[in-house]
Amino acid sequence: MNIRKLLIGVTLLMVMLVLAGCGKKTEQVVIYTNADEEAIEVMKEVLDKAGYQDDYILQGMGTSELGGKLMVEGDKIEADLITMSSYFIESSQKEHDMFKELNFETNSLLSYPKYYTPILANTGAIFVNTEVMSEKGLQLPQSIKELTKPEYKDLVSVPSIMDSSTAWLMILSIINEYGEDEGLDVTKALVENCGAHIESSGSGPIKKVRVGEVAAGFGLRHQAVQDSMEGKPIKYIDPKEGNFSLTESIAVVKKGNEDTEELAMKMAETIIKEARSKLIEYYPVALYDGEQVDASNNPENPKEFGEPLTVDLLEEHQKFFKKAN
Repeated sequence: MNIRKLLIGVTLLMVMLVLAGCGKKTEQVVIYTNADEEAIEVMKEVLDKAGYQDDYILQGMGTSELGGKLMVEGDKIEADLITMSSYFIESSQKEHDMFKELNFETNSLLSYPKYYTPILANTGAIFVNTEVMSEKGLQLPQSIKELTKPEYKDLVSVPSIMDSSTAWLMILSIINEYGEDEGLDVTKALVENCGAHIESSGSGPIKKVRVGEVAAGFGLRHQAVQDSMEGKPIKYIDPKEGNFSLTESIAVVKKGNEDTEELAMKMAETIIKEARSKLIEYYPVALYDGEQVDASNNPENPKEFGEPLTVDLLEEHQKFFKKAN
């Protein structure tokens, strides 16, 4: 009798274990991203097309918010997969060693750390509204410094580096060309000329230039190129100080759950291999073998800053910008 009970018990235990195994399911991959709405839609499209529509939760947030979570929470962050400004990925990796090495080939044009690869890149430039320029009798500026001339008073719009990574492209140009002392004078004069037109969003200046609220601005080059191609009275100018670029990249977080990490890695590979053909239409910077962009999207004066872009350097440049206000 005891043996019979024991056999029944063992059988029930085995059935329970089998059922438990069948019920085990990889958790949904949580994706955090600072990407613009257009890029988020492209990523959703390729993931859904690949059959992952029920396997992920994608949440967008601002660069400062996501950057703060990465730096403070490390691998305790809820996200399994992130797309984010590359300098934040590098800084949080250095602080927390929180990302897995990517296990797929990327064929990128440039070399990147093994734990991330870029999804898109943005380049800075000056742009003007040609109708407002003509109306005000202004000459086309060839440099950021020219936007500090008295005739541009209250006719210039730029983003704030306190809120927008696009603004960093401008500050990098100024400091690289003039150094911190003269650069501070240039930035002070620029802030003075902007008046109420310093924007929290990187797209803020182009919106004001489009409608003619101001004559000139600094922002993302590809937006001005697109406006010009659509026949809007917008002209883009590669400034004397140079065109700097920032990349946004994808990385898989070490969370200790092999199944979820594997799924997150497959999604990262899908985004890189399937989304780039669409992303490059919105962000026309070639990043991988075989990619080409229209010549109008190649800046005339591309430059790189003399030291690695990090969160610490960003904070230094934010303090620099504060001094100019």
